Amino acid sequence: AVQVTAELIPILRQLTVQLGGAIAIVSGRKLTDLDAFLAPLQLPCAAEHGAQRRSPQGEIIRLASPDLQEVVRLATALAARHAGLRVEIKSAAVALHYRHAPEMETLALQVMLKAADSTPDVELLRGKSVFEIKPAGISKGTAIQAFMAQAPFAGRLPLFAGDDATDEAGFSAVQRLGGHGIKVGEGATVAHYRCQEPAALRQWLLAAQNNEPKEPMR
Repeated sequence: AVQVTAELIPILRQLTVQLGGAIAIVSGRKLTDLDAFLAPLQLPCAAEHGAQRRSPQGEIIRLASPDLQEVVRLATALAARHAGLRVEIKSAAVALHYRHAPEMETLALQVMLKAADSTPDVELLRGKSVFEIKPAGISKGTAIQAFMAQAPFAGRLPLFAGDDATDEAGFSAVQRLGGHGIKVGEGATVAHYRCQEPAALRQWLLAAQNNEPKEPMR
């Protein structure tokens, strides 16, 4: 579950000013959810792994969405039969969460693989206790590349932090551009750096806000 601490909003607000607006949120969540978490801020965002983006100028860019009716049908039918499963229907993706029913992981995967196989132009994404079907060819990495091609991000050294397996595409993207990924928490990663917990990342951001640069753990 997302927990936005009281100190995070002022840190992001100040860093946005200091960096001339060059801060963006890149997430698998819906844009409306991101805005609710970060209110009253409305930062540039890539939601649903980049299927929706809000540009620094406030323009909403929506990529074409595949027909997900069969995915919705199969996922909701499974969730109706098994307590603890939850289906999240997004504008361009469908996620099947099994955090509260970990014993259902194998069956959930089988159903979502079947749904992906029967739906053109999609791919299956595995995250923390979730299987998600989204448009093929988009990722947090492609979303970051899109931001880095426009002001105020263009020409800067990109940094990207995340704690999920789906963030690995983002780490790879920023590092191809000469920047650095920061993995939050345990687990194998391609990221150059690691923070052991979210609190450590917040402290690192606070140091950056105060112009006291510190290097995250390698």
